[in-house]
Amino acid sequence: MNTQLDITKEHCPMTFVKTKLVLENLYPGDILELLVFEGEPLDNIPRSLKAEGHKILAVEQIGDDVYRILIEKRNEH
Repeated sequence: MNTQLDITKEHCPMTFVKTKLVLENLYPGDILELLVFEGEPLDNIPRSLKAEGHKILAVEQIGDDVYRILIEKRNEH
């Protein structure tokens, strides 16, 4: 893992905003491990990041309502 971000205490739209800010500071190909609660963040963040060209490597449940999303930052063109 290059970077980990726990946004389980955040609410939409801040979950996506904080995720994007961290991704902006990573290099293409770097991996972000994102911790989210199920529900809106789990539904929206992977879809939105994929639409921006980032690669979702894994989405897995690691707790009762907590999920880990592994995101590879897209290559800049």
